[in-house]
Amino acid sequence: MAAERIDGKAFAAALRERIAAAVPAFSREAGRKPGLAVVLVGNDPASEVYVRSKGKATVAAGMKSFEHKLDADIGQESLIALIHQLNEDEGVDGILVQLPLPDGYDEGEVVAAIDPAKDVDGLTAENVARLANNEPGLRPCTPWGCMMLLHDRLGDDLSGLDAVIMGRSQLVGRPMAQLLVNANCTVTIAHSRTRNLEEIVRRADIVVAAVGRPEMVRGSWLKDGAVVVDVGINRLDPEPGQERGRLVGDVAYEEADHVKAITPVPGGVGPMTIAVLLRNTLVAAHRRAGLPDPEGL
Repeated sequence: MAAERIDGKAFAAALRERIAAAVPAFSREAGRKPGLAVVLVGNDPASEVYVRSKGKATVAAGMKSFEHKLDADIGQESLIALIHQLNEDEGVDGILVQLPLPDGYDEGEVVAAIDPAKDVDGLTAENVARLANNEPGLRPCTPWGCMMLLHDRLGDDLSGLDAVIMGRSQLVGRPMAQLLVNANCTVTIAHSRTRNLEEIVRRADIVVAAVGRPEMVRGSWLKDGAVVVDVGINRLDPEPGQERGRLVGDVAYEEADHVKAITPVPGGVGPMTIAVLLRNTLVAAHRRAGLPDPEGL
């Protein structure tokens, strides 16, 4: 029996519809729209695409979008000064600094300058600590989107499931592991120095692959009935006659037909990231206005 395809694109579209439906109620209560500020430093083409997509999605959800595109040589002091201005701006509920920053910037210091109440990427020390302590806070977008997809397939209770996270980055691997620990899973974080990696992955009920290596996880690594979330997005070299190579994940998708469910690449985790960013912005707006969190998000 073929594995179930987890349609992250459809799930994200439904989430964005629920967010857009909840925005008018906030606007009536607060007397304004929620606002998201995205800061882009430099002219990295991929980052520019992401920023445009975030701006369009923000406006489509009925929120205000504030885009700040800065020259790469603006300097860290000026960048942090802008962040402080956005912290003080009552019309801005969420602040996202597009990463990675150009060479010469200290990303840790830049992130630390963001007001934790507006930290919709969930990267400030306060929000990291809140996640570790399983306290209310703003969660990183991609891991939270992965959790939504897992709950959709496995139900609300993940207690006792064996989960393996491949990758230990601050953006995905570590917060993903903490979210699963908070959900009472037994969690292993695997990485480039992990021994017997295949055997460790093969025992997992849940596999989250976020290593950035195309099709590294083979079908033989995955046990029957596992649920696989592929965070990786890699472009292969073009084949003869092709202008661009095809996109693949970190998992050999075609070999994983024996698992319970798996996210495709593209169309799996990617669309969830922007949808959760909008969700976090609306949640932040409610909390800043002293309102209960919006239901169903």
